Parts: sequence; C-alpha cells; structure tokens
Amino acid sequence: MSPAQMEHLVAKALEARRLAYAPCSGFAVGAAVLAASGRIYTGCNVENASSGATVCAERVAILKAISEGERELVALAVAAETEGVCPPCGICRQTMIEFGPQMLVIMADLAGRREVRTAEQLLPLPFTRTRMRAEGSHAD
Repeated sequence: MSPAQMEHLVAKALEARRLAYAPCSGFAVGAAVLAASGRIYTGCNVENASSGATVCAERVAILKAISEGERELVALAVAAETEGVCPPCGICRQTMIEFGPQMLVIMADLAGRREVRTAEQLLPLPFTRTRMRAEGSHAD
C-alpha cells in the first residue's frame, strides 16, 4: 500500500470521526477499512449510556464491510484526538484478526503522526477458529 493510499484511508477515518456519537466520553474516533474489492467502508464510535452497548469505530467500519458481503480486509485506518497515535482496543483487534490477520492497521492522531502495524502484530496470540477447533478436538 502506497503512502498516498494510506493517507487517503486516514482522511476517510478523519471524515468519519466527525460523525461520532460520544455524549458520555467526548472521545470521537473514526475508522476506515479497505476491502480487497477496493471499496472503503467508514465508521465512527457510537456510545451508549449502557457502556457495554457502545461500539468502537473500527468495528462499525468492519461490520459495515462484512454486512455488504466483503470477506477480505486489506487495511484499516483509525484516527482520534490523542497524544500520539490511536491504537485499537482489544475487542477491535480480535475482530480485525477474524477478517484479516495481515491487514495493515494505520493508527493516526490529529497532529499528523502515523504508525503502521499488521493486525497480527497488534494481537500476537489471537483466539482463532483454528485454535478453537484444536482445543475442541481434545475434549473428553
């Protein structure tokens, strides 16, 4: 992925961030995911007074892509107003692994800092279907 393509994805994440619904925390996050088809899906965090019902921007973007028939995700940008880049939470990392262990994750802040890792680098020992089958095969 070229630097220009990465910046385009970050721009889409920043655009999505403006739509965040964050009345509880005031912490607005935007995400944009690039599917293998070339389509980009965006998402923002959507908070809820019942915090367990809150959904992160990364998962909103991923779920939109999956619900539109995508199954291979290539890259995801996440952007927020943080000191340094905005890393995805653990649940988002697990969701990324499900649909693209090699997906590039571009973490960005509003000051122009960027850091790129793969989903596997962000979650080095993930729980996967393969692991689940291996564990289940030893059940008594």
